[in-house]
Amino acid sequence: MAEVLFYHLEAKPLEAVLPQLLEKTLERGWRAVVEVGSTERADALDAHLWTYRDDAFLPHGRAGDDEADARQPVLLTTDGANPNAATVRFFVDRAVPGETGGYERIVYLFSGHDPDAVAEARIAWKALQAGNAVTYWQQEPSGRWVKKAG
Repeated sequence: MAEVLFYHLEAKPLEAVLPQLLEKTLERGWRAVVEVGSTERADALDAHLWTYRDDAFLPHGRAGDDEADARQPVLLTTDGANPNAATVRFFVDRAVPGETGGYERIVYLFSGHDPDAVAEARIAWKALQAGNAVTYWQQEPSGRWVKKAG
């Protein structure tokens, strides 16, 4: 059974939230794989994670090199593979969750400003409730997270 966290982005965009969540993941000693909905978006997030803060370094890579992928603490991908043996899987930019087996935690981030993303999150919520501990977190205008369900 995986712990599944839904993050409903309202006040801050993905680019502000994802690096913080990845930092916390690495602080816990976990590896992460971030599944992105498109190659173009994966490229943009890859560039952003190198420069999002002057005083931080978030080690990560793009999937595509089998030997290097296995060593990455954070790996960006557009498919369902887990080449770095991650224990946490992030779904962003409308990537659709599939199998949760093998992960301690699933993190599903979606924009509250995109009606299609909200509709897809509702479908994912229903699908992932079976056999998983699911919680739903929504941002307040201040950016603070409030648990709304689960």
